[in-house]
Amino acid sequence: MFTNFSEAERAMRIPQDRRMYIGLKPYTWLAFFLVIFLTVGVAWIQYLVFGLPNDPSIQLPPVTAADPKGFPWWLCLSHWVNFFFLILIIRSGLSILVDHPRLYWNRGCARDTEWIRFTPIKVPDNKVWTAKEDARYLNPVIGLPGYRHTVGLARCWHFITVPFFLLNGIVFIVMLFVTNQWKRLIPTSWNIVPDSWKVFVHYTTFNMPIEPNGFYHYNALQQLSYFGVVFILAPVAMLSGMAMSPAIENRFHWFPKLFGNRQGARSIHFLVMQAYVAFIIIHVAMVAATGFARNMNHIVASNDNTVSYAGLYGGIAIILFTILFGFAAHWLSWRRPRSLQHTEAAINGTLWGLNINKLKPQRYFKKEDISPYFWVNGKMPNPDEWRNLVKNDFKDYKLRVSGLVENPVELSLEDMMKLGKDQNITMHHCIQGWTGIAEWGGLSISKLIELVKPHPSATTVVFYSFGEGLYGGVYYDTHSLDNCLKPESILAWEMNYETLPDKHGAPLRLRVENQLGYKMVKWVKSIEFVESYEQVGKGFGGKNEDDEFFDLLADT
Repeated sequence: MFTNFSEAERAMRIPQDRRMYIGLKPYTWLAFFLVIFLTVGVAWIQYLVFGLPNDPSIQLPPVTAADPKGFPWWLCLSHWVNFFFLILIIRSGLSILVDHPRLYWNRGCARDTEWIRFTPIKVPDNKVWTAKEDARYLNPVIGLPGYRHTVGLARCWHFITVPFFLLNGIVFIVMLFVTNQWKRLIPTSWNIVPDSWKVFVHYTTFNMPIEPNGFYHYNALQQLSYFGVVFILAPVAMLSGMAMSPAIENRFHWFPKLFGNRQGARSIHFLVMQAYVAFIIIHVAMVAATGFARNMNHIVASNDNTVSYAGLYGGIAIILFTILFGFAAHWLSWRRPRSLQHTEAAINGTLWGLNINKLKPQRYFKKEDISPYFWVNGKMPNPDEWRNLVKNDFKDYKLRVSGLVENPVELSLEDMMKLGKDQNITMHHCIQGWTGIAEWGGLSISKLIELVKPHPSATTVVFYSFGEGLYGGVYYDTHSLDNCLKPESILAWEMNYETLPDKHGAPLRLRVENQLGYKMVKWVKSIEFVESYEQVGKGFGGKNEDDEFFDLLADT
């Protein structure tokens, strides 16, 4: 195991529980067995009652001059590039998943409403149980990077890889349609459906159908499967990932409804990953069972040689390279995490800054949408200063606003209330994956900015907390002046029409609705206007950005 923990990190690291567990609700078990029965069960019933159906592969038409023959070099290259990136995406996605190891179909993520969980722990109802306490961590053989609270680094790998995965897919699709290779994947007759079922019955009942030479033909089930992977799984993975973005959800509220809601999108994203894993396992097994060396010659060496082992050796070399890269990725994660953070910021920070970060939140949710349960996160403040303020109901609290402003101020809660109150009902998006809808009431940040009059050189607003980060030190985060001026950006002293509870950030909690939750500082102590986020802390834009390699821009 490679580590670069400081002594302070070692001393304050949250103990992690590696026990894994798969807990399914009864209705999930019922759905699972129903799917198995409607596929495998019905196939066996047909076989036992009516016998084996005709093998449609016997009647495959002869290859004509218009049909694709063989696999061109670009297809072979795209296939293996896709394999390499998909492995990285799945492994990093698993590490992201177990940071909140529960999946829901509802928006509120109340305890015990998940349809599946990957932790043996049930959320206790007799104590405050934070989302970080609920996180698991994976062995690096399975997850990337593996070990400790790694969602920041896992997101680095995930979002570094995704743009190149999509680019590879786009090139592949374009090349399909500028050549005749599209005929391999796209069915031209509805007969593909009953023919695929017949082939499925053969496989399921262990009666191998005639295997056509894949260099020239796929059987019906193969063609339908490849079509589904390329034209259904990949777009659904992309769209469900987009539906989890706070910037997109808070601007285009209709978009997550394509999947039911934001949590539905997260669940479907997971199920798509499961489908990819199942496809890879079955695909590799069938490649091996139907002539491994010849099939590898097809997809590696682009020939139909039946005696050469060049493709087999080439494929093994590619797989070994992918495995070795996994070791290198683990080393990079713990020895060069800043390089990963910089790379991810250069790619996605730039892309997000040019598009989704420009989106302005719009009001949508109503009082009846408010979630009955809202996860708690972050370490409660411990300083005597905050404790004494709590004892006095924050009557002595003063928010200090300073830095590059013409009019530095110190405002009590009463002073801020006199400036006016904005109220929003919004969905909170945690980086760990849970969501919750709540009403927030407080001072519009645009009014505060109007009051203090920032200098032209001020581009960044720093929010300091009474609380501390995971590894100690004052918790803070930064926002661009532009994001602070967006609609629904407020300093909230009210949650769900009541005084903001201590555990949710009293006396003030920041709300900037196009960002993930870690950017919304709780227990706000002071605010400072500066020229750049690089002037604060370690220079990465926030406490989690400094210590856990989170994103500076948290739009998705």
